[in-house]
Amino acid sequence: MSTWKKGSRRMEGLAILLPPGTEVTAWHTWERISTMPLSPYSDVKEQIRQAIDIVDLVERYIPLRRQGRGFVGLCPWHDDHHPSLQVNPERQCFRCFVCDIGGDIFSFVMRIENVEFPEALAMLAEMAGIPLPRTGGKPSATDRKQELFRVMAWAEQQYHACLLESSEAATARQYLRERGISEESIRKFRLGFSPLQPDWILRRARRDQIDPKLLVTVGILTSAQTRDWIDRFRGRVLFSIRDVQGRAVGFGGRVLPQMADTTPAKYVNSPETPLFAKSRLLYGLDLAREAFRRTRTALVMEGYTDVIMAHQHGFSNAVAVLGTALADSHLRLLQRYVDRVVLVLDGDEAGRRRAAQVLELFVARQIDLQVLTLPDDLDPCDYLLRYGAAGFQEALDERTVDALDHAFAAATYGVDLENDVAGVSRATDQLLSVIAKAPARLGEHSAQQQAREWKILSRLALLTRIDEGVLRRRLEELRRGQTRPRVVPAVPSRPTLDGWHRTFLEFLVAVPEGIRRLREHFSVNDLTSPFARQIYQAALDLLEMGQPVDFEHLMLALDDAALHNVLVDVEQTAREKKVSEQNPDELLDGLLRSHTARIAQLQASQLAHALRKGGLAPEEELDLLKRIMDQQKNRQKWSEPTEG
Repeated sequence: MSTWKKGSRRMEGLAILLPPGTEVTAWHTWERISTMPLSPYSDVKEQIRQAIDIVDLVERYIPLRRQGRGFVGLCPWHDDHHPSLQVNPERQCFRCFVCDIGGDIFSFVMRIENVEFPEALAMLAEMAGIPLPRTGGKPSATDRKQELFRVMAWAEQQYHACLLESSEAATARQYLRERGISEESIRKFRLGFSPLQPDWILRRARRDQIDPKLLVTVGILTSAQTRDWIDRFRGRVLFSIRDVQGRAVGFGGRVLPQMADTTPAKYVNSPETPLFAKSRLLYGLDLAREAFRRTRTALVMEGYTDVIMAHQHGFSNAVAVLGTALADSHLRLLQRYVDRVVLVLDGDEAGRRRAAQVLELFVARQIDLQVLTLPDDLDPCDYLLRYGAAGFQEALDERTVDALDHAFAAATYGVDLENDVAGVSRATDQLLSVIAKAPARLGEHSAQQQAREWKILSRLALLTRIDEGVLRRRLEELRRGQTRPRVVPAVPSRPTLDGWHRTFLEFLVAVPEGIRRLREHFSVNDLTSPFARQIYQAALDLLEMGQPVDFEHLMLALDDAALHNVLVDVEQTAREKKVSEQNPDELLDGLLRSHTARIAQLQASQLAHALRKGGLAPEEELDLLKRIMDQQKNRQKWSEPTEG
């Protein structure tokens, strides 16, 4: 450190702020920006602060997970096993209460990189693509990157104007109309067109005094055998790919059907450049951020036109990957904005191919990852055009499953779940192998990660009918490197419930306050299923002890794994049927009527058996027949709904 007095040459930029005789302690590297006037320096600092999201910055160094309205991670400045670092995206600050440190993006970089303020300022300026005021000498890396952004903006405008106005783009405009893309969407997404002439963009660059080498750097021009440079995207409709700040960083080009013989590739994306990294970008993200905040859900699609059509139909929370599979980097990006991600796939075969990869992402990252497989092998664009917004919303509501259910369905495709024990075991081992690969994001001792894994294994036990302890032991074997395929011993059968007992238990878990009314009408002995009887007895015991009779307390009250499976199964079907939203009086009335009918049917069976057995006097046989006929009439009456 050095102490500088007011009036020295080094303090000219700060003199106006200090009273006479004031001394100030500054970093020894202040000399690097000492000639920078105070006002431009303050302005650029605020620009950088606005441009860089602190969650994105911190996640470059530390994995974070959402907690409430903020994020938490393991603090890098102390031996942290329980996430102590808190990041507030609204206030754009971080804090570790153990270390008693905190600050903004500048102080975070200073601490994590062990640099002083000028270096941190330069690093963040380059990250944001914002030039620092020049102090002479050669252009900085930030200056060069900013120049590339300007070149991309120029190119985007050239292609966009061509699509809107040029006669050369008539076929492109016709193609987009046939695809159902409106002019409003063309302008909103800044679509463009590159004519077939290989030097079209090069001639305009020379006209506007744009260095062609810059177009090579951003991936627009490429070399050819017959000439110096040609347009990479010639003969294609262009989809402008922008970063989260709305700046053009690359293009996706779709060849027109009439020009398909000019190139074997249907789609061509920008190559990796200083601006473009497809694993860290999502198409439409800049336009979807507001909808993300409103819905807390992201719809991830696979094509540019899918996203555009989704936005046209009101699904503004749609984005797309850029010619690659959904990756952890994409989820890390989305997790800043949403709690739920729905991957929209076109067709069952595509879903089966992606199942293992999606499951691994689901296990590894603390986010609700779900899958929607559209029927009829339609992509989202065609599905929206055929069925409209209402049809797509219905598919989202009715066909979306979480990643585990999706992976189980894919792994057991073609397997007889009731009889093919070996097939179910092989599928289970396949799923456990995927789960074993997923890293623990916040340390091996993360309680949340462990609880999530327990829940996944509990659900897998229910799906496969394999004891949860067996699954847990096999998972540990796989993690220890014992990867030899092994058939997991399957339980021959799982607890089953007939329709009435299932309805009874669904009412019990979905309407906990209805336990008193159940007690008024049903005794434990009225239930013939041993599983339902034990669960009902546990519910009555909780009621006697004054404890809540809900799903969580029932799970705690029961120790048997088979009963846990029954409860989890019943709770899931109750949610799917939305039992809690139905009229409890009508549900209870239905239970009573069907119970009475069941008793009558049982008695009729007993009477019929006595009649078949024989040995009765003629008067006794006539009496039995009369009683059977009366009960048949009563069963018909009981099966009819009562009038309200």
